[in-house]
Amino acid sequence: MRIGIVKERRPDEMRVAATPDTVKKFITMGLEVNVEKGAGVSAAIPDTDYEQAGAKILNKASNVLESADIVLKICKPIGPNENGVPKLDEVSLLKPGSILVSLMEPYKDRELIELIAKQNITCFALELLPRITRAQTMDVLSSQSNLAGYKAVIEASTAYGKAFPMMMTAAGTVPPAKCLVMGAGVAGLQAIATARRLGAVVSASDVRPAAKENVESLGAKFIAVEDEEFKQAETSGGYAKEMSDEYKKKQADLIAATAAKQDIIICTALIPGKPAPVLVTPEMVDTMKPGSVIVDLAVEQGGNCPLSEPNKLVTRNGVQIIGCANLASRVAIDASALFAKNLLNFVEPLINGMENKIDINMEDEIIVGSMITKDGEIVHDAIPIGV
Repeated sequence: MRIGIVKERRPDEMRVAATPDTVKKFITMGLEVNVEKGAGVSAAIPDTDYEQAGAKILNKASNVLESADIVLKICKPIGPNENGVPKLDEVSLLKPGSILVSLMEPYKDRELIELIAKQNITCFALELLPRITRAQTMDVLSSQSNLAGYKAVIEASTAYGKAFPMMMTAAGTVPPAKCLVMGAGVAGLQAIATARRLGAVVSASDVRPAAKENVESLGAKFIAVEDEEFKQAETSGGYAKEMSDEYKKKQADLIAATAAKQDIIICTALIPGKPAPVLVTPEMVDTMKPGSVIVDLAVEQGGNCPLSEPNKLVTRNGVQIIGCANLASRVAIDASALFAKNLLNFVEPLINGMENKIDINMEDEIIVGSMITKDGEIVHDAIPIGV
């Protein structure tokens, strides 16, 4: 059996789906590993490191994809009709009957998923992993969000024209920066921790009651309208529910009063399968001080601030609004190491080492929860019709 690793070709993607460490683990499991030449260069992994770990380096992506029984990727494969990406139809190169494990954006791109199904690929979307204890070591969303939350604060500190910590000097005292984090999931909590380490005074908001304790444990002030709707604002999977218009209005008024006093706002709030909620309106931006900075991690899903644009700096009345798409990729070395380990942990239960074959257990809730195509069909209810 053979694992295939290709270079990621989507814009601004610098991560790679395997490291020399995970290659070694796959080989000890009895697998062969083929890696496309140069696949790890942007994550500071030369081909020689893969070779020393036991992988075989192939010159072309087509050679890797056509021969792989299991293809591991960071981003969904490129289809035949995509614009803005290299003209390489990765889907058609996948070997019929093989397995693909990747982030797939399953809520967005039914057409691509239909092509993958037609190719008779068994495809697993890592976004759909169930939130259970056994799946935590496979959870790429959490591992990558941690790095994105950290990097968001670093991006903000670079753009901000002042220091984060309070500084007392003979020439006077520099006050600490005030930082508001919108959304207290994995990315938000890491943003809180990073901003606190840098010396900022931090507050945070989230609609989930469970977030309050997490926020306060990190030394930040929790901001929310804590009414009856707030008490029931979390799904069984731990994600935020979409709130009523009435609650949104009350929360917006509270956030507006808070935002006007902030130097930094980090936006991280997402709802799976839906556009990002608007939390920082243009009117709120207009109340902020010139020199303030907003970093919007939700920009790819429409943004928590509607003024943000993917990978662009927008300035409004002296406030800088940074739309940060795929921030984890900007920490490519660590992000690749974590993502690759998540993939290893996902693949390991699929391999029957005794019989040297792939063994997919359809009674495993991790398998059932993340599998989106099998035997030529789309098999997951999360894939929208007509998208």
